[in-house]
Formats: sequence, structure tokens, C-alpha cells
Amino acid sequence: MKSALLAAVLIIAPSIALAQHMETNDHVGMDHATHAASAQGESQAAPTETGQAAFASIAEIVEILNADPETDWDKVHINALREHLVDMKNLTEGAQVVASTSGNQITFVVSGEGLIKRAIQNMVPAHAAELKASLGWSADAELTEEGATLTVTTSSELVMAKLEGLGFFGIMATGAHHQAHHLMIARGEGAHS
Repeated sequence: MKSALLAAVLIIAPSIALAQHMETNDHVGMDHATHAASAQGESQAAPTETGQAAFASIAEIVEILNADPETDWDKVHINALREHLVDMKNLTEGAQVVASTSGNQITFVVSGEGLIKRAIQNMVPAHAAELKASLGWSADAELTEEGATLTVTTSSELVMAKLEGLGFFGIMATGAHHQAHHLMIARGEGAHS
């Protein structure tokens, strides 16, 4: 009996709530813009995600550029940012990685074909330089026929454990420079890498 009552409540309650919502807001005949304006007036909460991650990154950068009166629109290059974001996706989703450790050194042999190889060769050397500059890590990259190698050396056992735990993709995501780098690319101030 209790389970039947619970089932009835679970079925009926959403219908009642929807009917009340429809009655209160009279959505019939509203276009999307009117509905959005109505919804924003009803609640302080508003969506923050603009969709797919690359699109959201571009939307965020465009918003920053639009808000900055110093933006030099003659230099803005959103397509370069898009190409970089495609490289990030291709590297993350398509690269093959073989890791090996030797003493205080970890080496990642990163390979791929076509656009994945291009992404590897664009991003790995640039990120090695960033790891040196921002974290003081000894990081070296070398282009190969199939992609690139990334070698990180440390004298700390704790950092070595961290590097092994992060693996290649965690190391590539390390550092809070990505957002600033994306803004520089969009402003035409940085190379696509």
C-alpha cells in the first residue's frame, strides 16, 4: 500500500508542479526571447554554460574583448583561438602516450597522425617552455617523426610522485596560464601553440 501511494505521489507531483508553472507563466505563444526574459525576471539564477567547451571558451573571450575599450579589433584573431582549442581537443582525445621513468626523470613519447600529430607538435614544445617559466620545472620537448617527446626532470621524490600521478595529460593541464594564453591568442598577441 505504501509503495503504491509513493508511486502515485511521484507520478502526480511533477504534473501538478508543471501545471502550476504553466498557469503562472502562461508560456503559450511566447517566443524564446520573451520566455528567457520572463524566466530571468522570476529567478536570480541564470545559465552560465554556453554549450560545448570550445564554444564556451570562445564566448568567454569574446565577452572580455567586447568589455575592454582598449581592444584593438584590427589585431583580434578569434579563428587562431579556435585552431588552438581544436589542437587541445585533438591532443587530449587522440594522442597516444607511452611513459617511462628513469631515476628522477619521466619521459612521455607522444604520437599521432594528421591533425593529432600537428596538435602534439604545436602544443608540447610550448607547454614545456611554460612549465619551465611558471613552475621552474626542468622540462624539455623534442619533435619526432610521429609527434614529440616531453621529458621532465626533478630532484624531489614528492614532485616525481606528482608527475607520475598526473601523467602526460595532467602535466599538459598544469598551470594557470591557459586562460591568459587564450586571451593573448585572440588578441593577436600570441602564437598559436
